[in-house]
Amino acid sequence: MDHAIAVRDLDVDRGGRRVLDGISCRVPRGTVTGLLGPSGSGKTTFMRAVVGVQVISDGTVTVLGQPAGTPALRHRVGYLTQAPSVYADLTVRENARYFAALYGRGRVEADRAISDVGLAEAAGQLVATLSGGQRSRASLACALVGEPELVILDEPTVGQDPVLRADLWARFHAMAAAGTTLLVSSHVMDEAARCDRLLLIRQGRLIADDSPAAIRAAAGVDDLDEAFLRLIRASETRRATTGPEGS
Repeated sequence: MDHAIAVRDLDVDRGGRRVLDGISCRVPRGTVTGLLGPSGSGKTTFMRAVVGVQVISDGTVTVLGQPAGTPALRHRVGYLTQAPSVYADLTVRENARYFAALYGRGRVEADRAISDVGLAEAAGQLVATLSGGQRSRASLACALVGEPELVILDEPTVGQDPVLRADLWARFHAMAAAGTTLLVSSHVMDEAARCDRLLLIRQGRLIADDSPAAIRAAAGVDDLDEAFLRLIRASETRRATTGPEGS
């Protein structure tokens, strides 16, 4: 199996509105795949569908060869939500060791995860005393401590300084080189160039699925921001010409 995630004809409706519309894509194993798009484009809904906690209207989502949300996947998939998901009344170290125990891991793995996200010096602090960016990193440590095969990261670098962002991306690529698959969402387009592959979502529709180099070539420009703008305009032109159902 060459793909960690396989999505076919995925539709999600929520509150009488179509949030994801006919998305089909595959995420190769051992890569860092970026899920790009503006706020409200459907990125988080897509990630929730991959994790298996989102009710879908139609289509299929297969993760590591099994339907998304299958109980057997719980220890094979790590998920970092946008909101910090750690206990405020515990220290960073206590949180990491608690989640490590859930995965059958020990203190060594917990301490390593804390160090990997740059929180070694704050390991003894209560999460309640951390800054917003530090809380996000504490959550990231807890998502990584079980060394999952697939890691879903919803805007993990928001609120982080440029040096730390670079360190985290280096960590992501080291994990991918070791065989882990990462799906990383962002609405910051300058992070797109850091990915092996890109999925660009706009208004719930997938308008690009390729490597950064291929997307630049398809748009005929070297700048990714401009490439995305051209792809978005081309997509809007096609929809205006063919209608919403492509007929």
